Amino acid sequence: MFDIFWLPVILGGVLAGASSSLLGVYIVGMRVPFLAVCVSHAALAGAVFGSLFGLDGQWIMLPALLAASATAISLGLLEERILHVDANVLIGVLFSLSMGLAFLGIGLFPVFGRSDSDVRNLLWGSLLYCQWRDVYVMIGVGVLLTAFVTLFRKEMRAIMFSRLHATAAGVPVTLVWTLFLILASSVMTVNFQTVGGLMIYSLITNPALAAFQLVRGHDRALAVATILGGLTGLGGFLVARQWDLPTGATIVILSSLLVAVAFFIGRLRNRGAAVH
Repeated sequence: MFDIFWLPVILGGVLAGASSSLLGVYIVGMRVPFLAVCVSHAALAGAVFGSLFGLDGQWIMLPALLAASATAISLGLLEERILHVDANVLIGVLFSLSMGLAFLGIGLFPVFGRSDSDVRNLLWGSLLYCQWRDVYVMIGVGVLLTAFVTLFRKEMRAIMFSRLHATAAGVPVTLVWTLFLILASSVMTVNFQTVGGLMIYSLITNPALAAFQLVRGHDRALAVATILGGLTGLGGFLVARQWDLPTGATIVILSSLLVAVAFFIGRLRNRGAAVH
């Protein structure tokens, strides 16, 4: 039996899994999975320096969000046709910069004699400490993401197919893409405490990848990925609580197993279709 204490934790896990996986459909569909790693490390760098300069608790999420948003805006405005480099190359450069800043900041904690406990919680995740105020923020960000997906459904589908063709068709690619990246940075930042900054990548990509193996079509993939992500967050918490395991690592492992099962089901379905 669960008492009321666990309710925000359960809701936090479900909301984090659902919103991250909904976001992941676009990230995986556009073949830029490294984007999640880049933005999450930028948020981590912001949180590290926020904590280093005296912020603690929920306040360190503010510089984390600012750093992630700045990185997202940079990725959105620095178009490939201007820089003449592939998007993944640009993401790699920004990732290396944010990772370097994050670990530089971590190395400065003992120099300035400050505690790095808040940062370690962000690195490895601390879902069990999720409170109602965190749930409210997750709901707010999830509503914004859902509204964006609904309003820009056609534009995002066109961008997923080809940014070049979308531009030729009159889609305001830079605007829509930048808005999407800002929302992506917000989702990843508020979901840090679920699995941690080093593992949020798996919660974004794995349920989305599993959905693409199980169903066909943009709308179906969005629905299935959202459901699988929510179930992953819930299941990871239940398993971790039952066997006293770290929640972040448990959610990551469960999401990875989900991908394996989805691949197996997809193979069986394809074999059945080939026979018939």
